[in-house]
Amino acid sequence: MEKAEVLNNFFASVFTGECSSHSAQVAEGKSRDWENEEPPTVGEDQVQDHLKNLHKFMGPDEMHPRVLRELTDEVAKPLSIIFEKLWQSGEVPCDWKWGNITPIFKKGKKEDLGNYRLGKSCLTNLVPTYDRFTALVDKGRATDVIYLDLPKAFDTVLHDILVSKLERHGFDGWTTQWIRNWLDGCTQRVVVNSSMSKWRSVMSGVPQGSVLGLVLFNIFVGNMDSGIGCTLSKFADRTKLCGAVNMLEGRDAIQRDLDRLERWACVNCMKFNKAKCKVLHVGRRNPKHNYRLGREWIDSSPVEKDLGVLVDEKPNMTW
Repeated sequence: MEKAEVLNNFFASVFTGECSSHSAQVAEGKSRDWENEEPPTVGEDQVQDHLKNLHKFMGPDEMHPRVLRELTDEVAKPLSIIFEKLWQSGEVPCDWKWGNITPIFKKGKKEDLGNYRLGKSCLTNLVPTYDRFTALVDKGRATDVIYLDLPKAFDTVLHDILVSKLERHGFDGWTTQWIRNWLDGCTQRVVVNSSMSKWRSVMSGVPQGSVLGLVLFNIFVGNMDSGIGCTLSKFADRTKLCGAVNMLEGRDAIQRDLDRLERWACVNCMKFNKAKCKVLHVGRRNPKHNYRLGREWIDSSPVEKDLGVLVDEKPNMTW
């Protein structure tokens, strides 16, 4: 019980409250009269299609997907009525907002709370990025790769900013109201073996382990690359920026993009962990330029671990 409580207190400590830079982003959505919009509907055929394509793993309700697949014709209609009523009401059942958190140990000392994360395809992120900079190196062009770290990114998403981005993406008012209701009332507890912590309110962030949570996070960070001229690769809380640096123009382009990313983080009430941000200088005759993020200089590193793959200045990659 004590270990679960300590971990839950630590996970809750990263939640983000309001910050001064987000008020302008949410002003537009405040006056939206969504109840005058056409109400959403959920068709029985839509539910049938989803039930027939359920994955093979059980969810928190411990109901095996095979049961729902075999009962598709019997449950599709009542489920479509339930989903439609919930959507139109703009409310989510309370027990849909409760989450059991299983802490996963990463590495280091087990007594260090920072070495635990909540219980994230890596391949689709790694291949395009390294195809890009190895192609530059093969052409004899020195390349710099900046590794950026957004600590606890999933947990620090401000709900007001997220909802305003949903509205700008064209989400109807009924849907944004339903999502806001789902996010605002979430609670979590940590489960360690058979011990459980007390319930705590989730003040910010998107629920991990859910399909919708990942979609919402991708929407939140979707405009991070707005105006970026170099190659930017995003994967959860790890972001990479790379470009050719033989010429001064290329090095200046990377610095301008870093300035844009710092402004994006400030506007969206997020912070880069600058101590974990590194630059990898790749290729022959690399000028090994110094870059800064905000007012702090980024340290260079001879090798970086990226989603389980070690990459060095050659560049060689080892697993």
